[in-house]
This record gives sequence, structure tokens and C-alpha cells, in this order.
Amino acid sequence: MADDNKPLLIKRYASRRLYNTETSDYVTLEDIAGFIRSGREVQIIDLKSGDDLTRQYLLQIIAEHESRGENVLPVGVLNDLVRSYMVPGGGMMPQFLQSSFDMLRESQTKMMKNMTAMNPIAKMPGFEALQAQQEAFLKAMTGAWSGSSGPEKEAGEEEGGEDLDDIKRQLAELNSKLSKLK
Repeated sequence: MADDNKPLLIKRYASRRLYNTETSDYVTLEDIAGFIRSGREVQIIDLKSGDDLTRQYLLQIIAEHESRGENVLPVGVLNDLVRSYMVPGGGMMPQFLQSSFDMLRESQTKMMKNMTAMNPIAKMPGFEALQAQQEAFLKAMTGAWSGSSGPEKEAGEEEGGEDLDDIKRQLAELNSKLSKLK
């Protein structure tokens, strides 16, 4: 059984094929994106040189999603990222981004705990359905912010459900408004 706390080791062969060391099979960039969306950390190593290629492949995954029209990062943010590469030492951008995502994950966890812990509303009929909707919304939001196209589809889940489409539409509107603020 795999240790989910330890990064999933992916080896890149000279042929540029990516090999999942846990399942002993070849994987694609989409497979790697799926591992990450499900909460798993990955580490991609060049088999011959031993170089860590993780950053390179994560950037490639983001670039491919953006090029397919799955625009998550507003142009203003992309400009700021490019500018941060021009500042010696990267400026404050890397620390800011890391802190922002840490706070987002922490807030999401706290909100979910507060919804269930000793909450009299939790005893109301239909609360479980409301909680499931909230979890799906938060997963879609954080998935979008991390460069994915949304949550993984559950087995048997219909393609393009109305709730998910509505959430995606709302997120696109929010992203549009944020980019206009720049």
C-alpha cells in the first residue's frame, strides 16, 4: 500500500516516457495532473542524471491546461509572475503565493470542521446534502486555483452536471472580474 504522505516517485526514461514506480506502469501528464488533483504530491526524476524535473513538468501541465482554454490565471497574474523572474532572488512573489495557498487550504479545513463540530444546524434534515454541495464547491474552487479543470469525476457521475457547470461559470466570472481589477 502506498504512503500518501510521501511523494509519488515518477521516473523519466531517456525516451522521455514517464514511469510510475508504485504501480509499475507508464503515465501521461494528464495522469500526473490527476494524482495532484486528488491531493497526492509527485516527484519526477530523470533516471539517467538523477535531476529533479518536478518543477518543469508541473509548469508544463499548467501551460497545457491554459493553452486548451482552461484559463485559470488572469493575464495580470501571469505578468506579475514574469516580472518576479526579473527581480534578483524572485522578489516576494514565491513567498506570497505559497502563503496564499497555505491560508486557502487552512481556511477550507477550518470551515469544514466548523460546519460539523458541535453545530446544531448539523442535526437539521438535509444538512448532509448541503455539506456535500459545500465540499464540492470548495474542491472545484481550489482545483481551479491550482491549475486543474475542476474536481475528478466520481464513478457513474454524469458529464457536465448542472451544479458543476454553474460553479465553473461563477468561477470564470470571478476570474474575469479579478483580471479587470488589475
